[in-house]
Formats: sequence, C-alpha cells, structure tokens
Amino acid sequence: MSIVLNLQPMTTTINISLPDSLKSFIDERIKSRGYDSYSEYLSDLVRKDELDAAKEKLRERLAEGLQSPVGRTWEELKDSYSDHV
Repeated sequence: MSIVLNLQPMTTTINISLPDSLKSFIDERIKSRGYDSYSEYLSDLVRKDELDAAKEKLRERLAEGLQSPVGRTWEELKDSYSDHV
C-alpha cells in the first residue's frame, strides 16, 4: 500500500498568443534573469501585478482615511468605555 501526497498547488494551463517581438522579448528576459520557463516568468509577472494592485488599494484606503473626519482620541474612547463598566 502506498500513499501519494501532492504538495503542489493546483495549477491551470492557459494558452496565449503573442506577436514574435513579444516572444523574443520574453525569451531574452527568461535567459537574462534566470527563469527556468515561460510559466515561471509569467507567474512572477502576475504576482508582481497582484502586489501592485494590493499596494494601490492600500493607498486608496489610506487616502480615504486621511480625508475622513477626525475621530475620538484613545483617551476619549477609554473614558467612554469606563463610563459604561
């Protein structure tokens, strides 16, 4: 009896069409930056884009917070809580 444990995350295969000029660019990037495959290179690009999107969302939320009305100070919150206890 044997048990097989797959520790690889689930993956999906996608096909993309690129002009020759972009394929050549990707080939050069893979070679110059030490990627092992197209998949590794493209996955890295997507992860970086995902991180950029998260940073942008954080910037938007920080801007919203800075534009919101001033709330109560910690001391005011603490005093109002101790009034109820």
